[in-house]
Amino acid sequence: MPAKPFDLHCQNWILYQDDDLVVINKPSGLLSVPGKDENNKQCVLTYLQHTHPDALVVHRLDMDTSGIMVLANHKAAHRHLSIQFQDRHTEKTYTALCQGRCRQSNGTIQLPMRCDWENRPKQIIDFIHGRHAITRWQLIQQYNDYFKVELYPHTGRSHQLRLHMKMLGHPILGDVFYADHLTRAQRPRLMLHASAIRFNQPTTNQRLHIRCESGF
Repeated sequence: MPAKPFDLHCQNWILYQDDDLVVINKPSGLLSVPGKDENNKQCVLTYLQHTHPDALVVHRLDMDTSGIMVLANHKAAHRHLSIQFQDRHTEKTYTALCQGRCRQSNGTIQLPMRCDWENRPKQIIDFIHGRHAITRWQLIQQYNDYFKVELYPHTGRSHQLRLHMKMLGHPILGDVFYADHLTRAQRPRLMLHASAIRFNQPTTNQRLHIRCESGF
């Protein structure tokens, strides 16, 4: 059965656009790129094909993660933007809701990661074979049994924020991969949102700052 279409008219789908690029607010549950399964081809490009038929994916968000995603309108812009992401000249901020009570106001997590090959796409901490991964975090609001946090990844490993918060003892609410059953069941979706990004516009080199609030 084909996936239910997303009603993108009810949200700020296009956040910014110019001749070189388009920035969107990806909903949770939508793939960044087509899946391998023939029945799982619906993705960001599906919804952009009518307005931006030449759009090229620069970076990805997990299917369960919502928020800011940057796409290029042509190959030269794609090359320019891809180098920025590769060389870490971008600044990304995520917002998350995490389980428990946070005892500190901020911190840094440095735990190397690699794919858990027997349980793909899950990732695991591996101090011998893992690739270094660094996440800074800042407490925003403490509630009774969960808290809101902003996360600032210095590296961009797959599932980095999800695994790092689990290892900190505070898995993200609604996380089907890394949270226990009770934490997973507290929300109908993963409470992780790409809420801000800074990068250079490919033609003018002007520093762009785009923000999109999470809504949670």
